[in-house]
Amino acid sequence: TDEYRPPVWKSYLYQLQQEAPHPRRVTCTSEVENRPKYYGREFHGMISREEADQLLSVAEGSYLIRESQRQPGTYTLALRFGSQTRNFRLYYDGKHFVGEKRFESIHDLVTDGLITLYIETKAAEYIAKMTINPIYEHIGYTTLNREPAYQKHMPVLKETHDERDSTGQDGVSEKRVHTFRGPHWCEYCANFMWGLIAQGVKCADCGLNVHKQCSKMVPNDCKPDLKHVKKVYSCDLTTLVKAHITKRPMVVDMCIKEIESRGLNSEGLYRVSGFSDLIEDVKMAFDRDGEKADISVNMYEDINIITGALKLYFRDLPIPLITYDAYPKFIESAKIMDPDEQLETLHEALKLLPPAHCETLRYLMAHLKRVTLHEKENLMNAENLGIVFGPTLMRSPELDAMAALNDIRYQRLVVELLIKNEDILF
Repeated sequence: TDEYRPPVWKSYLYQLQQEAPHPRRVTCTSEVENRPKYYGREFHGMISREEADQLLSVAEGSYLIRESQRQPGTYTLALRFGSQTRNFRLYYDGKHFVGEKRFESIHDLVTDGLITLYIETKAAEYIAKMTINPIYEHIGYTTLNREPAYQKHMPVLKETHDERDSTGQDGVSEKRVHTFRGPHWCEYCANFMWGLIAQGVKCADCGLNVHKQCSKMVPNDCKPDLKHVKKVYSCDLTTLVKAHITKRPMVVDMCIKEIESRGLNSEGLYRVSGFSDLIEDVKMAFDRDGEKADISVNMYEDINIITGALKLYFRDLPIPLITYDAYPKFIESAKIMDPDEQLETLHEALKLLPPAHCETLRYLMAHLKRVTLHEKENLMNAENLGIVFGPTLMRSPELDAMAALNDIRYQRLVVELLIKNEDILF
């Protein structure tokens, strides 16, 4: 029973989100007087419900905005869903909203609304039962609730984190509504977290990502516990370092130490691949033995096996070292031509990383800088290392394959810039 089995993420709700109707803006062909400046051509002025109904009958997902005839100065979003028109009172306070979620654009609001309506219509019963068979117990988070009562009164050793890592009072974890970039799955029930923004909540203390309704089932004093963190690879980076009370994942420290002790002059370091079966061996050793894993020259003579194991660790992270949330800012920095402005933006991007991610990135970049100092022997400069590590440390939150492909050259450049400027940036 103690053997770790990775969770099976459930794809049903993800498939439903993919099937949801897309927004289709019904534009007004004539010029409308008194159109609020924050609405576009989807605003049709003071038309009746019947007229709106007629205009929207073209297709599912069609939408327009009209001014209320009964209450001038108030606005309604009319949306075609399930072969009927749904009407929502629409508000604007710098952002658009009909409920508690706030959106930059009407298009985003409608996209999110259609996903929510579609999933909640198709899967109401499924959603109601989501919390029944949680995977929460098995994935590396645990709770003090199940510990013997006497342990409650023992002092809890806490690391000091910087300001970016906030905890609620008295060891109660703070769970905040969070917008996840890229697809995310709930770590309580293993189901997809649907919607465009504010898809769920994130625990500020241990990084647990859950649906809002699942968060009610999670204890407030969640702390990653070593007994439950049954693996090292594929485990959330923040969870791992909190469970082991370390600054960085031990894989990173141990591999880098080994590489620097005997591999810095090795030609094609990080570019040359090691034998994949032996890399898998190293991974299993870390998962099984943690910091007691033996990765010495006696076990693995070829240094490329150790570099391969380190790269695999970063590729296997559920949330990349450069997180989905920070990704757009890093890519933006790579596109800037002015060197000073570029470094300034990179610095801003680094501030968006969680503390454990930022510290690990700092340590890795300092190491890669040392690798470049041996370029005469190993033939690896910052540009070559950027080519290797760009896609390893960064993954596009975009599901669109073309957009992700276009980013690859910028990913390389980001890593190259981080290596060259690590002394200034960190």
